[in-house]
Amino acid sequence: MRSTIWVLSWVLIALYGCKETDKTAEEVAKINVKLEVSRFDREFADAKPEDISELKKSYPYLFPESYPDSVWVAKAQDTLQVQLQQEVKSVFPDFDSQLTELESLFRHIKYYYPNTPVPEVVTVTSDVDYNNRVILTDSLLLIGLDNYLGPSHEFYSVIPKFVANGLDKKFLQADVASAFAKKVIPSPKERTFLAKMIYYGKELYLKQALLPQAAEEVIIGYDPEQLEWATVNEEQVWRYFMERELLYSTDNKLGPRFLDPAPFSKFQLELDNESPGRLGRYIGWQIVKAFMDNNKVSLQEMLTLPEEALFKKSKFKPRKLD
Repeated sequence: MRSTIWVLSWVLIALYGCKETDKTAEEVAKINVKLEVSRFDREFADAKPEDISELKKSYPYLFPESYPDSVWVAKAQDTLQVQLQQEVKSVFPDFDSQLTELESLFRHIKYYYPNTPVPEVVTVTSDVDYNNRVILTDSLLLIGLDNYLGPSHEFYSVIPKFVANGLDKKFLQADVASAFAKKVIPSPKERTFLAKMIYYGKELYLKQALLPQAAEEVIIGYDPEQLEWATVNEEQVWRYFMERELLYSTDNKLGPRFLDPAPFSKFQLELDNESPGRLGRYIGWQIVKAFMDNNKVSLQEMLTLPEEALFKKSKFKPRKLD
């Protein structure tokens, strides 16, 4: 009898969750968002020397005043630049599907943050500046399309594989969501490893709320096998953190080992090469999920909570897989 009640209670919780999700989707669908897109990358690629001055008037923020027109003319005619523009044109002959995805993203942003302005979208080439592939301000969203040509593209041959794996257009929408998340999530209030983990967990949780149709591996920037490894080994990773008393450590070396982009996480064990990088972020995400499952708090309120208070109220327990 008791087991029957337990099962029924979980069914009711699941049904309630589905109703809430459906209600959110209905409300989001009512929000009108129309993004304006300027393909500066195409305009610059097609520009003749005499067109540069007009481009500078249209896009003054892309042309530092300290550089004369001759610099931009030379850049437009540079062989490598021309090849880069051709490759971008091949991968992005149009921007229709990306525009649809970005409009969906900004509808969700407006649902949770109604006062957020909708920026103009400007696509550019950035000489593969993958550390700044997306730049978001109140009025502008700059997207370096040459950072999304696919992980095996020849332009990325000298880039570490773990970085190149993220240079795919399937991550473009998620990268924009990350840029927005960084604008609204307060920096960690403490310097502990736990606080930093939960900060990144908040970012991933917000991204998932803004991109409800995206696969979890896209949200975190893993491939499916990496996400599976993290899921299967979640308990072991958590035990490692606990047994070595890492949660409240302020050792700066823990960031490169478990939080920063890297080919693998650094447990200093034989399993290192099998593991994906950024496992601290993954664990932080699971803690935030547990908190939201166990507390009736709005998304916006959760993002402002002190990390340690959130952890204590999360009742987090790593999943155990047979």
